[in-house]
Amino acid sequence: MCDNRNILIAPSVNATIYHKSCCGTSRAVLDILRGAGAEVFVVDYLACSPTPAELAHLRAAAGLSPREALRAKEPAAAALTHASDEAILAAMAADPILIERQLVETSRGVRLCHPPDRVREIL
Repeated sequence: MCDNRNILIAPSVNATIYHKSCCGTSRAVLDILRGAGAEVFVVDYLACSPTPAELAHLRAAAGLSPREALRAKEPAAAALTHASDEAILAAMAADPILIERQLVETSRGVRLCHPPDRVREIL
Protein backbone atom coordinates (compact mmCIF):
# COMPACT_ATOMS: atom_id res chain seq x y z
CA MET A 1 0.00 0.00 0.00
CA CYS A 2 1.33 3.44 -0.92
CA ASP A 3 1.21 6.31 1.53
CA ASN A 4 0.78 9.58 -0.43
CA ARG A 5 1.67 11.92 2.41
CA ASN A 6 4.30 14.47 1.53
CA ILE A 7 7.37 14.06 3.63
CA LEU A 8 9.70 17.00 4.01
CA ILE A 9 13.27 15.97 4.63
CA ALA A 10 15.63 18.72 5.59
CA PRO A 11 18.85 18.68 3.60
CA SER A 12 21.85 17.57 5.57
CA VAL A 13 24.13 20.45 6.50
CA ASN A 14 27.78 19.99 7.36
CA ALA A 15 29.06 22.48 9.89
CA THR A 16 32.34 23.21 11.60
CA ILE A 17 32.19 24.99 14.94
CA TYR A 18 35.23 26.47 16.64
CA HIS A 19 34.07 25.50 20.10
CA LYS A 20 34.91 26.20 23.73
CA SER A 21 33.12 23.54 25.74
CA CYS A 22 33.02 25.55 28.99
CA CYS A 23 31.27 28.47 27.25
CA GLY A 24 27.48 28.49 27.55
CA THR A 25 27.04 30.43 24.31
CA SER A 26 29.22 27.96 22.43
CA ARG A 27 27.21 25.05 23.84
CA ALA A 28 23.97 26.81 22.79
CA VAL A 29 25.25 27.22 19.21
CA LEU A 30 26.25 23.55 19.13
CA ASP A 31 22.78 22.56 20.39
CA ILE A 32 21.13 24.63 17.63
CA LEU A 33 23.33 22.98 14.99
CA ARG A 34 22.60 19.47 16.26
CA GLY A 35 18.90 20.26 16.69
CA ALA A 36 18.78 21.34 13.05
CA GLY A 37 20.20 17.96 12.03
CA ALA A 38 23.59 19.28 11.00
CA GLU A 39 26.56 16.98 10.79
CA VAL A 40 28.89 18.90 13.11
CA PHE A 41 32.67 18.82 13.18
CA VAL A 42 33.73 20.29 16.52
CA VAL A 43 37.11 21.99 16.70
CA ASP A 44 38.39 22.64 20.22
CA TYR A 45 40.19 25.75 19.03
CA LEU A 46 42.01 26.22 22.34
CA ALA A 47 43.67 22.81 21.96
CA CYS A 48 44.04 22.93 18.17
CA SER A 49 44.47 26.54 17.15
CA PRO A 50 43.68 27.58 13.58
CA THR A 51 46.64 28.87 11.59
CA PRO A 52 46.85 32.54 10.61
CA ALA A 53 45.79 31.51 7.07
CA GLU A 54 42.75 29.61 8.39
CA LEU A 55 41.82 32.58 10.57
CA ALA A 56 42.19 34.92 7.59
CA HIS A 57 39.86 32.70 5.55
CA LEU A 58 37.25 32.44 8.33
CA ARG A 59 37.18 36.14 9.15
CA ALA A 60 37.06 37.14 5.46
CA ALA A 61 34.20 34.70 4.79
CA ALA A 62 32.37 36.11 7.82
CA GLY A 63 32.94 39.67 6.60
CA LEU A 64 34.97 40.60 9.66
CA SER A 65 38.17 42.57 9.97
CA PRO A 66 40.91 40.91 12.03
CA ARG A 67 40.17 43.46 14.76
CA GLU A 68 36.46 42.48 14.75
CA ALA A 69 37.48 38.81 15.06
CA LEU A 70 39.65 39.63 18.09
CA ARG A 71 38.19 38.93 21.51
CA ALA A 72 38.75 42.41 22.95
CA LYS A 73 37.68 41.31 26.46
CA GLU A 74 40.89 39.36 26.87
CA PRO A 75 43.70 41.23 28.65
CA ALA A 76 46.24 40.20 26.00
CA ALA A 77 44.16 42.00 23.34
CA ALA A 78 45.18 45.37 24.80
CA ALA A 79 48.71 44.89 23.44
CA LEU A 80 47.25 44.66 19.92
CA THR A 81 45.64 48.11 19.90
CA HIS A 82 47.89 49.44 17.15
CA ALA A 83 48.87 46.10 15.59
CA SER A 84 48.59 45.31 11.89
CA ASP A 85 46.01 42.84 10.60
CA GLU A 86 48.74 40.25 10.09
CA ALA A 87 50.01 40.73 13.66
CA ILE A 88 46.48 40.30 15.04
CA LEU A 89 45.97 37.06 13.09
CA ALA A 90 49.37 35.76 14.22
CA ALA A 91 48.56 36.64 17.84
CA MET A 92 45.20 34.83 17.63
CA ALA A 93 46.89 31.73 16.19
CA ALA A 94 49.55 31.82 18.92
CA ASP A 95 47.05 32.48 21.74
CA PRO A 96 43.65 31.20 20.57
CA ILE A 97 41.81 32.63 23.58
CA LEU A 98 42.06 35.87 21.57
CA ILE A 99 39.70 34.48 18.89
CA GLU A 100 36.19 35.89 19.24
CA ARG A 101 33.73 33.05 19.42
CA GLN A 102 31.66 31.23 18.22
CA LEU A 103 32.79 30.88 14.62
CA VAL A 104 30.73 28.44 12.56
CA GLU A 105 31.32 27.49 8.94
CA THR A 106 28.85 25.74 6.61
CA SER A 107 28.50 25.60 2.85
CA ARG A 108 26.32 28.72 3.22
CA GLY A 109 29.03 30.82 4.83
CA VAL A 110 30.76 31.67 8.07
CA ARG A 111 29.20 33.52 10.99
CA LEU A 112 30.35 34.81 14.31
CA CYS A 113 27.42 33.36 16.24
CA HIS A 114 26.99 35.76 19.10
CA PRO A 115 24.10 35.72 19.83
CA PRO A 116 23.65 31.96 19.18
CA ASP A 117 20.65 32.37 16.85
CA ARG A 118 22.94 33.92 14.20
CA VAL A 119 23.92 30.37 13.29
CA ARG A 120 20.46 29.91 11.72
CA GLU A 121 21.54 32.32 8.95
CA ILE A 122 23.87 29.66 7.54
CA LEU A 123 21.79 26.53 8.07
